[in-house]
Amino acid sequence: MSQQEGFRPANMALCVFAISLGVFMQVLDTTIANVALPTIAGNMGVSFNQGTWVITSFTVCLAIGLPITSWLSRKFGEVQLYIAALLGFIITSFLCGIAQNMTEMVLFRAIQGLTAAPLFPMSQVLLMSIFPRAKRGMALSLIGMVAVVGPIVGPILGGWLTYNYSWPWIFFINIPVGIFSIVVISAQFKDRPQQKTKPKLDIIGLATMALGVGVLQIVLDKGNDLDWFSNNWIIAGAVFAAIMLTFMVIWELTDDHPAINLRLFANRNFCVGTILLTLGYGGFFSINLILPQWLQTQMGYTALWAGLAAAPMGVLPLLMSPFLGKFGNKLDMRWLAASSFLVIGISCYWRTLFNLEVDFTTIALIQLFMGIGIGLFFMPMTTILMSDLNGPEIADGASLSTFIRTLGASFSSSLTAWIWTRNSSAHHSVLSENISQYNPIVSQQLQDPSTASLMSFNQTVTSQGLMLSTIDLFTMLTVLFLVLTPFIFFTKKAASGH
Repeated sequence: MSQQEGFRPANMALCVFAISLGVFMQVLDTTIANVALPTIAGNMGVSFNQGTWVITSFTVCLAIGLPITSWLSRKFGEVQLYIAALLGFIITSFLCGIAQNMTEMVLFRAIQGLTAAPLFPMSQVLLMSIFPRAKRGMALSLIGMVAVVGPIVGPILGGWLTYNYSWPWIFFINIPVGIFSIVVISAQFKDRPQQKTKPKLDIIGLATMALGVGVLQIVLDKGNDLDWFSNNWIIAGAVFAAIMLTFMVIWELTDDHPAINLRLFANRNFCVGTILLTLGYGGFFSINLILPQWLQTQMGYTALWAGLAAAPMGVLPLLMSPFLGKFGNKLDMRWLAASSFLVIGISCYWRTLFNLEVDFTTIALIQLFMGIGIGLFFMPMTTILMSDLNGPEIADGASLSTFIRTLGASFSSSLTAWIWTRNSSAHHSVLSENISQYNPIVSQQLQDPSTASLMSFNQTVTSQGLMLSTIDLFTMLTVLFLVLTPFIFFTKKAASGH
């Protein structure tokens, strides 16, 4: 056992709480802007699709910053990196809060994503280092619990701050929390032995990755506006991204000091676990993005009530996490993960039965049921993919799995917005084509030729089109989670004590 793994802070509970706050802020800022998005987009005079850049700029830069986390931790030390990331996150949160237009907002959110990148993987490393090996499941359970608290608190806090104060406060709230975390971690880890090295920085791997991922994200975000591959810029961007990412993979597999340790994919549990974690989290992120938008734009909910409707999904994970941490090493994580996919899939199916008359209680109860799946998702999946990793592989694996998962969330955000708007337009066209003067309801509506009446009629068709598009999206998510369920058994049973 290394000196770092043998270190125990003076106040374990306070130390764990402070580390968890860093993760909480990062997860919170991935979801807190969801319910405030219509307000931010409206205040800055941009469309919903353009407004999603508030989400995607953060998540894609968060993903881009993750591969360098392992190098930074070896060069500067894990504790120093975590504190520096917290400080950068506080500063960029303030800048996001004072942004005057969408350009500034996207720029500051991108920088915020880069500074937030080390928070999640380093929290895993630090927590696993202060817990005995036999209690690593408890450490991972704590991180999993924090990961689900963010999506609960995010919509409620974001809605409450936006409704009662103003949207900048969804960023300003990070400042006092971050300062507290820095003070506690600095004090608790001051005597922890540091093992700094002088690792080689893989500049070519990082550059090709950043260019490939960044351009691919732009293609996904702008594709719908520019009519996809009928536009030369989209074609050029897609080709460029493919070349960069292909070169990056080849380079990383042959370089002696890769920024992204792709060789970890030779480990079956890490490979299958990371793929399933990414796809499952992408689906989960899609639900969290589209539900608040639909409730606010089509159901007339305020940001606060949209947050309250989404929040029940976190109640059961909070109750389940301590038990999973305590008894997890006695259970087969594969069955827990399979159950999570099945439960989330069923919740998505129930949402396909929604209509514009669905009530708050029904929405909230389905969110509560989905919480069972969320509680069984993060900790078991993380345990599975990390189960065969040791030593430096743990930091590499934490960074790489978080990188791919975050990238999946970023792509999911763009694809979800595109599918929702595209399908709603398609349904609007089909519904409009079937409007006939021989339909008594239509005939009655059209008897009043006033502009207000026609606008009201068109709004009805638009709402029905968006409702059908929402059903389409949840149908796809239902299929996704049900298909993922059996694939978890392609992994080996995680050994006890991991």
